[in-house]
Amino acid sequence: MAKDADLFDKLRARGLRKSAASNLARAFGRADSSPPGKGARRAVSELRSLVDELEDRARGGPAKRKAAAKKAAATRRRKASQRSEAAKKAARTRARSSSK
Repeated sequence: MAKDADLFDKLRARGLRKSAASNLARAFGRADSSPPGKGARRAVSELRSLVDELEDRARGGPAKRKAAAKKAAATRRRKASQRSEAAKKAARTRARSSSK
């Protein structure tokens, strides 16, 4: 039980809600040191994905990605027009050489 309480207190101190902290402490604070169950692993993976999303937002993630996507789209358009111009020039050259 002391293991449960210590983990519960740590989780609460770090800002987790009481019910979530209680569930996690119960899942991970078993006295027999058996491995955590599927629910506990799922809770950890959900918390990890939440932390990843928060870190992404802290680095300006969605806005950065949007700007990068716009730049990539502009580059693709520019390259496509360059290829098109080169193809037209080649067709003109072939037409001139075949008519002689």
